[in-house]
Amino acid sequence: MIPSLGRYQAMFITSIRGVLMHKLRSMLTVLGLVFGVASVIVMLAVAEGASRQAQEQIEALGVTNIIVRSKKPTETNSNIDFRSFEQDYGLKYDDLQRIEETLTSVVGVTPLREFPQEARFGDQAMDARLVAVTPKYFTMNRIEIVRGRALEEADLKSFANVCVIGDELAKQVFRGRSPIGKSLQVANQHFFRVVGVQGYKTPSAGVGSSLSAQDLNRDVVIPLTTDRSRIGEVVERREQGNFSRQRLEISQITIEVVDRYHVKSTASALEGLIAKYHPQDDYAITIPLDLLEQAQATQRIFNFVLGATAAISLLVGGIGIMNIMLATVSERTREIGIRRALGAKQSDIVFQFLIETASLSLFGTLVGVAVGLAGPSLVSYLSGMETVVTVWSVAIAALVSLAVGIVFGIYPAQRAARLDPIEALRRG
Repeated sequence: MIPSLGRYQAMFITSIRGVLMHKLRSMLTVLGLVFGVASVIVMLAVAEGASRQAQEQIEALGVTNIIVRSKKPTETNSNIDFRSFEQDYGLKYDDLQRIEETLTSVVGVTPLREFPQEARFGDQAMDARLVAVTPKYFTMNRIEIVRGRALEEADLKSFANVCVIGDELAKQVFRGRSPIGKSLQVANQHFFRVVGVQGYKTPSAGVGSSLSAQDLNRDVVIPLTTDRSRIGEVVERREQGNFSRQRLEISQITIEVVDRYHVKSTASALEGLIAKYHPQDDYAITIPLDLLEQAQATQRIFNFVLGATAAISLLVGGIGIMNIMLATVSERTREIGIRRALGAKQSDIVFQFLIETASLSLFGTLVGVAVGLAGPSLVSYLSGMETVVTVWSVAIAALVSLAVGIVFGIYPAQRAARLDPIEALRRG
C-alpha cells in the first residue's frame, strides 16, 4: 500500500513539474477555458438581470391582480363616429359596479382615470400625468409614501383639492424645497395642495397588450371624486392643430382576486361580463400572472440559448488542451520510452498525463470563475444594466470546464501510454 502511494505521489509531482516547465505554453493553453467559463457566467448574469428586472415590473402589477383598461377602438370594429366632435368610449362606472356585485372571488376593486397635463409651481413646470384614484390605489399598486401621507377616504368624501406627487416631479418642480402643503397648479387652471410624495419607482416598459410604458414618478394623484367634480368626464385634446373631446369615465380598473389560483377563472368571467356591455371592443384585459409565467418561460429558453452559445468557448478550450497535450506527447516520446523501459505501466503513463491535463483544466477554471465574477460588475458599471450572478451558473460553468478539459486529455494520455518502449526510444 505505501509503495503504491509513494509511486503515485511521485508521478503527481512529476506531472506538476511538467506543467510548470512551460509556463507560457500552459497559460496560452488554458485561455480557451478561461474565456469560456467567464463568458458563460457573464452572459447568464446579464440574462438573469434582464429577466429579473422584467419580472419585478410584472410582479409590481400584482400577481393576484387583473387589469382592465379602456382603449380607443379602431374604425372597423366600433360604432364610434370618428368625425364627431365628441367621442364616447371606454369603461364606465356601471362596469365598476357590475364587477363589485357579480364576481365573488374579487376582494378589491380600484378605478383610475388618467390623462397628461402640465404641472407648475412658480416658474417651474413639467409634463406630468394627472391620475384620479381611490385610496386603495396605493396599497394595491404597492406604492410607498416617503413624505406626508397618502390619499384618505375623507379626501374622497369631501372632494378635497389635495394631491400626492411623484418623486421626480417633487425634485424637478420644487427644487429641493418641501412640497408638503404647497399648491401645485395643473393644466393652468386647477390648484391642488400637496399632502404626500411617492417613493421612487423604476419606470416600466410597455407590458402586455394594453399597458403602455409608465413613469409613476411624474404623477399628480388626486381623489377620484375631485376629478369628477372639477374636471368632469370629458377630456379635451389638441393634437397637431386638431381639437377633439373624448368622454372617458374610467381609464383603468384594477381588480384584486382572493388568491393566484382564482386569477384565471376570474379573468374568464370578467371577460364575459364586460364583453356583454362593450360590443365595440373598447377595452383590453391584462393578467400579470400570465405575463409573469411567460417571462419565466422566456428566461429559461434565453438562458439555454446563451449558455449553449457560451459553451462553445469551452469546447474550443478543450480542443486547445488536446492539441497541446498531443504536441507534448510527441516532444516527450523519449521520456515515455525510458519510463516504460524501466518498468512503468501504461496506467502510470495515463495517470501522469491526466494529472497534467486536470491541473491545466483546474487552473483555467479557477481563473475563468474569477474573471466571470468580476465581469458582471464591470458590465453594470459601463452600461447601467442590472446583472445577477447565480450560484448555479458558476457551478455549471466550472463543472463543464473541468469535464471538458479532462475528457479532451484522455486521448493524448492513452496515445502516450500505447507507445511501444523500443519504438519510443528509437524515435526519441
